[in-house]
Amino acid sequence: MKKETIVVIGGTGKSGKYLVQQLLKNNYHLKLLLRHPENFTLQNHLIEFIKGDARDYNSILNVIKGCDAVISTLGQPAGEESIFSDATKNIIKAMQFHRIKRYIVTTGLNVNTPFDRKNEKVKMATEWMYQHYQETTADKQKEYELLAESNLDWTLVRLPLINLTDESFRTETSLEDCKGENISATDLGKFLVSQIDDETFIKQSPFLYNV
Repeated sequence: MKKETIVVIGGTGKSGKYLVQQLLKNNYHLKLLLRHPENFTLQNHLIEFIKGDARDYNSILNVIKGCDAVISTLGQPAGEESIFSDATKNIIKAMQFHRIKRYIVTTGLNVNTPFDRKNEKVKMATEWMYQHYQETTADKQKEYELLAESNLDWTLVRLPLINLTDESFRTETSLEDCKGENISATDLGKFLVSQIDDETFIKQSPFLYNV
């Protein structure tokens, strides 16, 4: 049986690199959307590079053609306007055009949903983000709202501080609260890969954290 083809957006970012490694370990075929493909040094016959930008609809339309699912670990480029809702609009529109349903994306713990029962520490962290990074924090909330209104089989994974480590630890998920302060980038990559064929969190926003 032919292995699925997964599009990765943000594959050169800090957590994106760990995701790519986990996908390769599971023998997925990858299509990576890269603004600067010349800076990506990993060579593997399972990887196809597509030069483009998530804020450009035609780039998204091109990269996801013929794929089975899309995973985004897109980060905010320094010194640029917030990109999250613009990229999400393009991804939703392009996936609908190509009739692709499964979309998995990461975000911060500051995103709120109607199901939350955040503890005081997480509430304070959310308020701090709105005070110090108002534009990007509000834009990430808009990303959630766009997904909630879409017909995609989306999962928006909310994360605490990401530790860039090859180590693995015990993880937990919750739809209501983030009970851990960190998540290993390796554990995050494993979880994102597991969600490709797992329907548990379709149209939901779980927190993922180490305990």
